Amino acid sequence: MDFFGVLSLVGGLALFLYGMKALGDGLEKLSGGKLEEILERLTSNPILAVLLGAGVTAVIQSSSATTVMVVGFVNSGIMKLHQAVYIIMGANIGTTVTSWILSLTGIESSNFFVQLLKPTSFSPVLAFIGIIFLMFSKKEKKHNIGTILVGFAVLMFGMDEMSSAVKPLANVPEFTNILTMFENPFLGMVAGAVLTAIIQSSSASVGILQALCATGALSFGSALPIIMGQNIGTCVTAMLSSIGTGKNARRAALVHLYFNIIGTIVFMIVFYSVNMFVHFEFLDLAANEMGIAIIHTSFNIAATLLLFPFAGGLEKLACLTVRDDETDLIKSTNMEGDFKTLDLRFIDVPGLAVSHSRGVAESMANISRECLIKAMSLLEDYDEDIAMEVRELEDKVDKYEDRLGTYLVKLSKKNLSEGDSRILTELLHCIGDFERIADHATNIQEAAKEIYDKKLEFSQKAKEELNILGQAVRDIVNLSYRVFKEDDDNQAKSVEPLEEVIDTLKQELKNRHIKRLREGKCTIEMGFVFADIITNYERISDHCSNIAVSIIQIHEDNYGPHEYLERMKHSDEVGFRKQYNEYMKNYMLP
Repeated sequence: MDFFGVLSLVGGLALFLYGMKALGDGLEKLSGGKLEEILERLTSNPILAVLLGAGVTAVIQSSSATTVMVVGFVNSGIMKLHQAVYIIMGANIGTTVTSWILSLTGIESSNFFVQLLKPTSFSPVLAFIGIIFLMFSKKEKKHNIGTILVGFAVLMFGMDEMSSAVKPLANVPEFTNILTMFENPFLGMVAGAVLTAIIQSSSASVGILQALCATGALSFGSALPIIMGQNIGTCVTAMLSSIGTGKNARRAALVHLYFNIIGTIVFMIVFYSVNMFVHFEFLDLAANEMGIAIIHTSFNIAATLLLFPFAGGLEKLACLTVRDDETDLIKSTNMEGDFKTLDLRFIDVPGLAVSHSRGVAESMANISRECLIKAMSLLEDYDEDIAMEVRELEDKVDKYEDRLGTYLVKLSKKNLSEGDSRILTELLHCIGDFERIADHATNIQEAAKEIYDKKLEFSQKAKEELNILGQAVRDIVNLSYRVFKEDDDNQAKSVEPLEEVIDTLKQELKNRHIKRLREGKCTIEMGFVFADIITNYERISDHCSNIAVSIIQIHEDNYGPHEYLERMKHSDEVGFRKQYNEYMKNYMLP
């Protein structure tokens, strides 16, 4: 092979690997994280778990990606270790789909319709359709389909380029001798494992092996141990992913490794022992793409059938390798379970990571609301235990904002779908408001404590006024939190009129309070506390408005909150004034 032949080989390999990545990314975006959510939930039945593992892996074109997700699920406590065993078994079967797709390159026939099945015949058509979708369609779904079609075409062109580049090597004795070395089962296994560990994809390494079939110098005797090694090499990704995780996550990665090692050892011992007496003639034949796909699939199905009854044994073996001790048991009870789904491994599956982030944000919203409701209850009946709960809840909300905000920033750097990008933007805007509402709740708790410690008491009139304003605040908080949870931009339009009512009530309460001060019906000290409470109430309603406006504007893909509010307040078409008047009737001051 000359210099230009090497360039062609390297270029073909680059196109092949890029095409495989583009194809997987497109399929992942098209699924929108739904496949991963199904994988996360429907794993109680062992047979179903195997089928799900195979199906998800076949779609996203990577057993490594599936196993890394499983490691993340186990580390987060979402999935039990024994469930992960069956998913991993299925993933090994699902990854063989790629080799069947690539085997189409080996089709040889003069028949017109058979030739149409060759990737070199239909890939250009797919590429052309994909480019049209990417360039001329504004719909995200068509963009994803375009990425899949172009990725598939690039993958096939890369495969064809690699095959063409290595064909001249058939006449190079040195290259033939190297391939002959791999007929030694041990050397072949090592070579397959190393190659797959380097590129971290068994699908890609099997594709490279299939490309070598073009030389005609690769026999099935050399290919078979390489395929066995490739199944072991693909475990490297999950093993690396498990570094720094909990013990169960490391056990899940080890299950993947043990499954492939045990399956390979048993297969090799049985196969070569029988071969000593029978001598399989196909081992001396030149390998072809279809034959490699058959071997790859047969091995993984056979290994799954063999080890399926011993799934518990694989789990116990992993537990024996990574043992529990007393300190681990103590640590496990103090883990921050609230953040278990914010696992960095899921960032490589953006749809799933966004879904998990949304769930954590909803938990944060509920804690923030609980913090406020408890704080407001202290104004009527102060209890130090509840006051302590308010402070603890506020501290918890702070941790949520820190952990979730950091996670979302990292996630925002990924290539997100349009829908996921919208949700992420919405979360980034809203979590700060949830945190500020909890801050105002602690301010209210401190005001309640001051009233209790100093034995202060509002006048009956002031109590009635505060109760009406407090009810309006409870209602706007419940409404805005419901809007966030349901992601309802229509219902969100009802928040701003109520916020305006609370502003009006606050100003009226302030004026009445000043009047009472002048008449000597209220002390200066009580006045400061009263003003502090109504100011916090008003600012809480401002944050509720921010949440609602964020959701409305992000749905409209036009984030300009100040302009929107001005337009809303001065436009009859949204019915702002009508809703405002209805709210005013509900919160009439005595």
